[in-house]
Amino acid sequence: MDNVVIQPSERIDDLLTNDIQIIQSDEVFSFSMDAVLLGRFSYVPPSPRGRIIDLCTGNGVIPLLLSTRTKASIVGVEIQERLADMAVRNVKLNKLEQQIQMICGDLKDVHTQLGHGQFDVVTVNPPYLPVPNGEQNRNEHFAAARHEVFCTLEDVVQASSRLVRSGGRVAMVHRPHRLADIICTMRAYKLEPKRIRFVHPRAGEEANMVLIEALKDGKPELRTLPPLIVYKNETEYCDELIEIYYGNRDALLTSSEG
Repeated sequence: MDNVVIQPSERIDDLLTNDIQIIQSDEVFSFSMDAVLLGRFSYVPPSPRGRIIDLCTGNGVIPLLLSTRTKASIVGVEIQERLADMAVRNVKLNKLEQQIQMICGDLKDVHTQLGHGQFDVVTVNPPYLPVPNGEQNRNEHFAAARHEVFCTLEDVVQASSRLVRSGGRVAMVHRPHRLADIICTMRAYKLEPKRIRFVHPRAGEEANMVLIEALKDGKPELRTLPPLIVYKNETEYCDELIEIYYGNRDALLTSSEG
């Protein structure tokens, strides 16, 4: 493992196909289907000169997934030191230091380090829920993954707008009940929603995820893509999801051209 240190509470999992491995721990929030779908939904630059930034990167799962689809350079930003350290080690574990850089920092001011409008694509799997009143999750890492402890939806959208170039794309996975807030906030920061896809557990059930892509300074025109149905029965994944997880499909659907 080329001197990659694995802590006693950690394990190494296989990350889908492409021989990617990822360090995880039950003590912090592990990646889920949300990250996998975003990693396949997001547009990626075809040129190695392209630049991608992933906010709220956690242990770096989305940059690792994106590296299987593009040679563009990728930056991950994570505010929690423990997760950022795992992300750095995951890059080293997969020998991707030449392509992926991890930064431990706050997305609200990372533009002061990286500059305005320097990225072709921003991806983000943010915390979904406002901070609740009363008792929060006692595990600080789980609480920060689920609730807006370190950043609000507006913080995420504003940071994305600062970092992406005019004509660049911002891709997000979130919960459908926040969709009105997402669209209104994106438009307030000159991010025009262009593609949207709802994810449903099963046919006939309400969507529990939404994937959305916006264009910086884009013109209004929103495409609603066919729904993604996760399970075709009680336990079996649909064919499209099986291809995403275990097969050769690189992307969920072709990205719009603006």
